[in-house]
Amino acid sequence: MIISRSPMRISLGGGGTDLPSYYKHYGGFVLAAAIDKYMYLTVNQAWNDEYFLKYSKFERVKTVDEIQHPIFKAALSSMNVGPNIELVSLADIPAGTGLGSSGSFTTALLKVLHVYKKNKNVLVTPHELAEQACNIEINILKEPVGKQDQYIASYGGITCFEIDTTGFVKAYPAQLSPQTVYSLEDNLIMFFTGYSRSASELLKEQDQKTKKEDPQMLENLHYVKELGVRIKTALEAGQLETFGELMHEHWLYKKKRSKNMSNSAIDEHYELARKNGAIGGKLVGAGGGGFLLFYTENKRRLREKMAGVGLQELRFHFDFEGTRIVV
Repeated sequence: MIISRSPMRISLGGGGTDLPSYYKHYGGFVLAAAIDKYMYLTVNQAWNDEYFLKYSKFERVKTVDEIQHPIFKAALSSMNVGPNIELVSLADIPAGTGLGSSGSFTTALLKVLHVYKKNKNVLVTPHELAEQACNIEINILKEPVGKQDQYIASYGGITCFEIDTTGFVKAYPAQLSPQTVYSLEDNLIMFFTGYSRSASELLKEQDQKTKKEDPQMLENLHYVKELGVRIKTALEAGQLETFGELMHEHWLYKKKRSKNMSNSAIDEHYELARKNGAIGGKLVGAGGGGFLLFYTENKRRLREKMAGVGLQELRFHFDFEGTRIVV
């Protein structure tokens, strides 16, 4: 039995500029942090000439073509693995909550399949793993997603991703002092809104408008990319209050991308947080639901207020290991 683990993530700046419809013309920039909430993939050799797949559903089929789960199907086909294989996925956090679970799933799956195929002696770098995952989700499955989730899951840490117009990603760690890392982790707080959603529809809307060169969408994404660079600069200078203010500015711009980005309940929770210690915040991920992330220097007050309106907190730490084999 082999078990892989891949972290989920929070986006800190530049989200949305990692989609091909944008970076192929303008280049993208994203700053993201991996967190200690994980996707696990377990592989084992089966006794029969079949594929056994266990996730939120159960599949037992003879051929790859019969597999219903699109990522399982694409990964097993592209790597020419099986049959005689059992694959099981488990997650700390369910899908549809904005933490990049799809990218974590794909990187964890590819990682465990490489080891299963006895590719231990072939060094699969984080960059190669991320690109393989992007190829499956973007090129094979034609999902309207970007490269952020696969890359931060592969690399871990608090990492910058510069994407040029060819799609090449330059990944490097943000230069934060240890004290800034500790303070940032201590002052970030996240709550579940109670709404789960598929990111595809919101990302599809952005993707289509970008392809049509919608001036408002392009102006929005240009500014969000600039904000991402400013957020990186603030964090590297240890200016965490400025970071919080830029988060708030980022959320205001992000909401303009779609009328479905937020709703009245989420807006009320956000304003309540701002009145009770949150300097800035935003919905993590594509929007529409999932988790509200805040930066605050009065965590106790904010935690009490959010608990008072029934929001459940998700406590987390940063992950600096990325996708790896744990067993």
